[in-house]
Amino acid sequence: MSPSIVDLRSDTVSQPTAEMRARMATAIVGDDVYGEDPTINELEAKTAAIFGKEAGLFVPSGTMGNLLAIMVHCHKRGTEALVGDLSHVFLYEQGGASHLAGVQLATLKNEPDGTFSLAELRRRIRHDDYHEPITSLVVVENTHNICGGKVIPLAFLDELANLLRQPGVGCAPIALHMDGARVFNAAAALGVSVARICRDFDSVSICFSKGLSAPVGSVLVGSQRFISQARRLRKALGGGMRQAGILAAAGLVALEEVVPLLGKDHERTKRIANAIHHLQSPNITVDLDTVQSNILLIEIKRSELTASEFGERLAQVEHQELETGVTDKDGSGIILKASARDWAFARVVLYHQVDDEQVELAIKKLTYVIGQYDQRWPRL
Repeated sequence: MSPSIVDLRSDTVSQPTAEMRARMATAIVGDDVYGEDPTINELEAKTAAIFGKEAGLFVPSGTMGNLLAIMVHCHKRGTEALVGDLSHVFLYEQGGASHLAGVQLATLKNEPDGTFSLAELRRRIRHDDYHEPITSLVVVENTHNICGGKVIPLAFLDELANLLRQPGVGCAPIALHMDGARVFNAAAALGVSVARICRDFDSVSICFSKGLSAPVGSVLVGSQRFISQARRLRKALGGGMRQAGILAAAGLVALEEVVPLLGKDHERTKRIANAIHHLQSPNITVDLDTVQSNILLIEIKRSELTASEFGERLAQVEHQELETGVTDKDGSGIILKASARDWAFARVVLYHQVDDEQVELAIKKLTYVIGQYDQRWPRL
């Protein structure tokens, strides 16, 4: 019998729902480059309204959404954007701001909660010195992926906006962009609207193909003027799509049916975290107090064990574990896929298709494998 596979590498492996597939099959479409795709127009307008912004733009990916925001806000040569040193836009978007937009990214040290020091930010803002680039943009990621799905506190966002709006800060107005790939998760965790979270931001990029389960696409929102400029630049980046309402239809279903359920993903993530915590392993742990959304970082405390090795073991089925009963209800083994690079932790991410049964399988596998390591290394 084939093993049961629980894939928790990322919420990007989520699948379109049955309703998404049905709506995609019957979507009314047109040429979006001409602005004539009614389904795309509906998704753009609906997303903008939810976020309290004037307009939206459907793009193929969150990476393109972030890049377009940088290009619009940093339109002059010799500009700089300030970003977190653990931010996705800095680490995992191929330096597109530099080699495509000609914008310098300067980093601020991310704190464990995903924020950064506002005092450091204030010091790093350039002034009217022609030796230096012009600070034109600050980017915030919310929720923060590499910090473990942390929800950025509203108080921090308010302070940040107030700082940048003070007279004399910078030699030109400084825009605020939110990489809101998982901002709906932040809203679910805080119990507030995404409009409140993004109230003071000039632009927001929202991903529909992660926890929202759509197959493709993000929406960039902002003012009419901002979106008009972004739409023009989207064409230059190859993002002008034609009858893409087929894709946008899934985004509409995501807003209607998946967003209200994100809290369930958070609850299931917490269940896995609690299970690991209760093992009291000296080798593999979690910090329960920092589990805030659908991302869980599993810390590897044993120096002899790497996150990659831990991930590889979770993806294997050994004969002994079958004999011990580490199986699904049909007696098949369990393969658990986790994300592990050169990190000091393994990452698991939950999403719409990970139900209670899969959570129990994941807990069963984690309990067994962590127990194996604890037998090998009973103490640090």
